[in-house]
Amino acid sequence: MNDIIYPRSPRETMAGWIYLPRYIDKIRLHLAGKLHPDYQPNFGKGFDGLWLNAAGVSHEQMIEVVQNSNTDGDVCDWVRQNVEASPAAKAAHRETMLNRPAPDDTAGQERLRQRKAEAGIAGRDDVMTFVDMIDADEKRL
Repeated sequence: MNDIIYPRSPRETMAGWIYLPRYIDKIRLHLAGKLHPDYQPNFGKGFDGLWLNAAGVSHEQMIEVVQNSNTDGDVCDWVRQNVEASPAAKAAHRETMLNRPAPDDTAGQERLRQRKAEAGIAGRDDVMTFVDMIDADEKRL
């Protein structure tokens, strides 16, 4: 598997949730046997896990929902009907996602520096968060 099929940007939103479209893409790729090995260690964890925790659903449940859907609209409808979260909770999740690691998170900042170095973009001062890192690594930023 040499060609990577990139999931959507973590900045994409659906049903008021940032990151959800990317997670759906990763599930669809997994179900098709096309999820690149680079994505597999954090599948259902990391940012996927942040969304799952904020939404109050399990990874297995979301895999089943996506597997039984024909379109993103079907998944969106399911989320709207089954995930109860206030606009404030969705906004808090968005802020957490877009601002990770926080400036005072020394370990997170070091991990970001390491990932930037591994990706060959250590000198990119515009890559300040993990969302930036994902978009830069996947050639969107």
